[in-house]
Amino acid sequence: MSYSKSIIDDIFGGIRPAARALDKAATTIQGWYDAGTIPQKHWPDVMEAAKSFNHHLTPDDFFPSQAPSPSSFGYAFDKMHCLSIDDFHRPDIETLLSLGEYYLDLNVQKSPDRSVLKGKTLINVFFENSTRTEKSFELAGKRLGADVISMQIASSSVKKGETLLDTAATLNAMNPDILTVRHGSSGAPALLAQKVSCSVINAGDGIHEHPTQALLDALTLRQAFARDGGDGQIDGLRIAICGDILHSRVARSNVKLLNMLGAEVRLIGPPTLLPIDADRWGVDIFHDMKTGLKGCDVIMMLRLQLERMNGAFVPSKREYFHFHGLDRTKLGYAKDGALVMHPGPMNRGVEISSDIADDPEISLITQQVETGVAMRMGILHALSDVQDKAP
Repeated sequence: MSYSKSIIDDIFGGIRPAARALDKAATTIQGWYDAGTIPQKHWPDVMEAAKSFNHHLTPDDFFPSQAPSPSSFGYAFDKMHCLSIDDFHRPDIETLLSLGEYYLDLNVQKSPDRSVLKGKTLINVFFENSTRTEKSFELAGKRLGADVISMQIASSSVKKGETLLDTAATLNAMNPDILTVRHGSSGAPALLAQKVSCSVINAGDGIHEHPTQALLDALTLRQAFARDGGDGQIDGLRIAICGDILHSRVARSNVKLLNMLGAEVRLIGPPTLLPIDADRWGVDIFHDMKTGLKGCDVIMMLRLQLERMNGAFVPSKREYFHFHGLDRTKLGYAKDGALVMHPGPMNRGVEISSDIADDPEISLITQQVETGVAMRMGILHALSDVQDKAP
């Protein structure tokens, strides 16, 4: 049993009594119950309310002495790889998000007594440049106790002409437990997963997918909408993904995940930067920001990926910003209090203005980076648990 269920049942006597004692909606308490975690900002209220029931809680009571098993969140997670959002069902996603939320607590992240990857090896293989993803996986692996190796492709045998399959054979001979792979070709991590005996995580492949970014974005949204007593649910939110959809693996993974979680997703961009099959993605498509942003709760801006463009997709950066870059005027088209996201790296003045990107009242960009470590710890934890249970 996870700790939130123990607190809610054993101290307060169930969800509805806890809701009355804490003066919160029963759906909020139900969310804590199902997730297995209580957000840290609510700990003081819970500790104070518990005194009326003759219980004196401390912060140590809000997380278990050992890291939870993924199955403790109510579902037997059994996936060996993290290659595509398509590979997961909603219970898989809920389990991963619950683990990510568990690791948001820095006390949990940095405690040496909660190392779940001790004795295991994580190899990061990035064929494309990365700062946020590679370093967050490196940090996540180390905080879980793994031996972490970040492979420098620029100085590897790949530069000498070694094929991807030969690289896979070489890496497999080193007996790693988890490979994190970023590659410029769509499908490369999935191919590697067929050739190695360990778990493979797709850290971005071509313009195909970036599943761990979508998961950390969902966790960031849950945290943001749990503020001030909210239930943290993504279901029913209207979310606009704006900009270079055509070349964005982040957009593809986010569309799949947000649709799965019940959000209303909109794509906004010039016709030249929208995939020809986007009308089959289960989204609404707009070409102008004013119409597309109307009533949106969240605006997710995307980088103009000039390195993937062969030819002129936009007349100029200046004109692109004028029509599709997010500034205060365009932000005003969305719902009051709308939040802004960006997976990074940002091109300031091209897809987003600095005053919006740096505004802590509306920008979740820094929180996305912070959440990235916790979410990737959750993913590594889940995959490691499946390995430990394998025959």
